Amino acid sequence: MTSAPSGAADKAFRHRQVPAEGVSIHVVEAGTSGAPVVMFVHGWPESSAAFERVMRLLRDRAHVFALDLPGIGGSTAAPRTGDKRTLARYVRGVIGALALERVTLVGHDVGGQIVYAFLHAFPTDLQRAVIMNVAVPGVAPWTEIKRNPAIWHFAFHTIPDLPETLVSGRQATYFAYFFDRLSASPAGVSAGARETYAAAYSRPEALRAGFDWYRAFPEDERNNIAVERQTVDTPVLYLRGSRDPGLGLDRYLEGLRHGGLRDVQGAEIADSGHFAPDEQPEAVAAALARFLGLDSTAARS
Repeated sequence: MTSAPSGAADKAFRHRQVPAEGVSIHVVEAGTSGAPVVMFVHGWPESSAAFERVMRLLRDRAHVFALDLPGIGGSTAAPRTGDKRTLARYVRGVIGALALERVTLVGHDVGGQIVYAFLHAFPTDLQRAVIMNVAVPGVAPWTEIKRNPAIWHFAFHTIPDLPETLVSGRQATYFAYFFDRLSASPAGVSAGARETYAAAYSRPEALRAGFDWYRAFPEDERNNIAVERQTVDTPVLYLRGSRDPGLGLDRYLEGLRHGGLRDVQGAEIADSGHFAPDEQPEAVAAALARFLGLDSTAARS
């Protein structure tokens, strides 16, 4: 059962369960067939609902989709591993099951790490790709990021079982810590969105799936280092909030290029922290529209 995303009652959104890699994935869809296809992949601790406002802004110009990653929200079966190459196969399975072509894949946070893994695993599948608000394991400046003591939760989330034990039933409070501190302002992620995300991780297997994404970072590092000499020609946009904690935009672009992405451009989302789709959906939609070459005059408010 879908975990009551805020757009559940919005008739512009169509909800379905899509088989992929032997599990059922919850997918939200808007727009019309024949328009450019955009698939959104969320990060931690969010769900497909993170992109609803961006999807509303683009739905007149694009055929937009967002999915709940396996184990989260309406995608109730979690994989045995959280490595991003495996999760990329699930995303590819959804794209194939829906018979989508010329797809732009957009990933935020962990979703961006999945997009990076997808690009290397299936380098000719995508029309374009967007990576948002994230460092990629094994790709500069990853080493500096993970050694930063302010990023303490990377290590905490890798501990077996303990995060689930401490956070279960308190996920709204725990998630709020990150929403408050990593957003440009504490109100950047709304109360309604916070309730939706807490509900998406309310099952024990959902919490475990989210923490397993962090537990897989060492494997992700090895996988990404192994393919850093493999070139990918797909055009990529890297987006980062102007007030997202971390290093300068150029450092991330240099790392992605060193990792084999030959056609990378970057942009900052003004007045945004880490959760750009929640904090500044209009600016995110505008950046995506420019990258996809969509007609900006058709934007919905």
